[in-house]
Amino acid sequence: MADKTQGVTQLELEAVIGFNGHMFSGLNVHPDREHLIYPLGSTVILKSLTDGKLEFLHGHTNNISCISVSNSGLYIASGQVNFMGFEAPIIIWDYTQRSIHAQLNLHKAKVEALAFSPNDKYLVSLGGQDDGRIFLWDIETKEFICGSPASANSSGHCFTLQYSNTNDNVFVSAGNETLRVWELNLTNRKITATECQTGKLRRMVKCIEISEDDQFIFCGTTSGDIMKINLNSRLLSDCGPVKSKYSLGVSVLKILKSGYLLLGSGSGTITLCSSTTFKILKKVQVEKGVTSIALRGEDDQFYVGTEAAQMHRISYVDFKAELVSSSHTSAVKDVAIFMGTSELFGTCSEQDIKLWHIDNPKELLCITVPNKTCNALDFMANGQSIISAWNDGGIRQFGPESGRLMLIINNAHKKGVTSIAGTRDSKRIISGGGDGKVRVWELQKQGHRLLETMTKHKGPVTCIQIKSDDSECVSVSTDGSCIIWDLVRFMSLQMMATNTICRAVCYHPEEHQIITSGTDRKVAYWDVYEGATIREVEGSQSGPINALHISHDGKHFVTGGEDKLVKVWDYMEGAVTHVGVAHGVTITSIKICSNNRTLVSTSEDGAVLRWRFPHPSSS
Repeated sequence: MADKTQGVTQLELEAVIGFNGHMFSGLNVHPDREHLIYPLGSTVILKSLTDGKLEFLHGHTNNISCISVSNSGLYIASGQVNFMGFEAPIIIWDYTQRSIHAQLNLHKAKVEALAFSPNDKYLVSLGGQDDGRIFLWDIETKEFICGSPASANSSGHCFTLQYSNTNDNVFVSAGNETLRVWELNLTNRKITATECQTGKLRRMVKCIEISEDDQFIFCGTTSGDIMKINLNSRLLSDCGPVKSKYSLGVSVLKILKSGYLLLGSGSGTITLCSSTTFKILKKVQVEKGVTSIALRGEDDQFYVGTEAAQMHRISYVDFKAELVSSSHTSAVKDVAIFMGTSELFGTCSEQDIKLWHIDNPKELLCITVPNKTCNALDFMANGQSIISAWNDGGIRQFGPESGRLMLIINNAHKKGVTSIAGTRDSKRIISGGGDGKVRVWELQKQGHRLLETMTKHKGPVTCIQIKSDDSECVSVSTDGSCIIWDLVRFMSLQMMATNTICRAVCYHPEEHQIITSGTDRKVAYWDVYEGATIREVEGSQSGPINALHISHDGKHFVTGGEDKLVKVWDYMEGAVTHVGVAHGVTITSIKICSNNRTLVSTSEDGAVLRWRFPHPSSS
């Protein structure tokens, strides 16, 4: 952490919206049956199932690619991705201490899968396609034991691992036309593999489970069937279902103590079936492909994670999916808080806009526009619509309750619409584009009218803010210019040049000053009338400041950027008063609600975090 933020009071985190649904077996229930364990960006999240309390395990430097929990529950292991040629570390966490037990570095670029031995003696790790090796680690001594190429040269890449349930020296690996049983010879520090014979069957295995008595290996394939292999003889015992295969493959598999199989498919089907005949007993459908099934005991319920970044809770009795949480599947581009009530806020990302209640982090509305990316959004002051900027060059206006498309302005800008703002009288929209133009649109009962195009920026317009009386607005661009525009005569009043790529701008409530931030890591204060720099403060020790916002009383402002820290500043002092540490990747946007009670920040991993604002209004 930066020197300036050491010893600074921590912000209180109230809620987290976010889940990486693309990782296979990313969602886990801890053996204590009280906590959900899942990754978000470079952070491992522990969520209490009783009171919803969140804890964070920070240590990874890049996105987490796999996660595993030991049978005893004492350890959690997580692996990450890294840049080509660099080592991708594995971290073993001590669950009771919530601290790092060991950091293991040998794999290159990516850790594909992890598995603990049944008695917590060893950890086996599988490297990604650019690594292709299996390593065995001693958990107690934290040392590397031995390693081997994951698959033979004649077969494809390896994707998954599973340890025996009774023997610390036996584990199984599987992938594209490869299925191997490995045995550890500790005296010679060597692991040897035996290929399983599947006859004429050629399959790509995505998930494996071993029966409790270590009799059979069950393999879910991309062909939509399940292979049943005898672990002792290494021979194919059965394969099914023969006729009605699972659409888009079997992506996740669990064996229940009752002997039944619980499986999820790439088409979003969750099925309870027999492990002998593969006959379907119960079935439920969820949105998008299933990537995780986490059992919470045998007779209670289980949790399901999907590619739509949703978590579902399903009871064994009625077998109905109850949505526990939903979130964005890709980077959140912008956040906007409803002006009057401070009860609603909206976020936007690739293909969708989501509306949330500020007290209860459950999705109220999801507006989807397929194959388009929403770059920015704003609530109109009268509360009757949401305006949004899209990469196809369109401006779209939606109803906040129904999500109905009320208006679309096609080809509003070349190179996409990059920023947007609505006037207080709710009659005009100001938009900025990738072409550097700022346009003023008048909303009419039947459609819209372009009032003026203002051209001075040479690069994409990154942020627009409007003065409270709607007479002026300020815009910043990647070319380093910050321009104050007259919205009556449609001309520039002031033009300030900076030596940075400007990312954000905000009016002080008294509107005689503005502050800007960008890639130079500084927050600059400007005089509106003279266009001169009043002062600059060092906003970050590493990376650009992507977002800033001033509180409604003008006494404080907040920043967020590539250093992953949410910082609350005293406006007059130019000093940090509070720091929020929870984001695992770059912060993309940040807002304070109008009653000065809540702060919302978003990041590139799709996370939306809600913090308690430490300086509530005195009124």
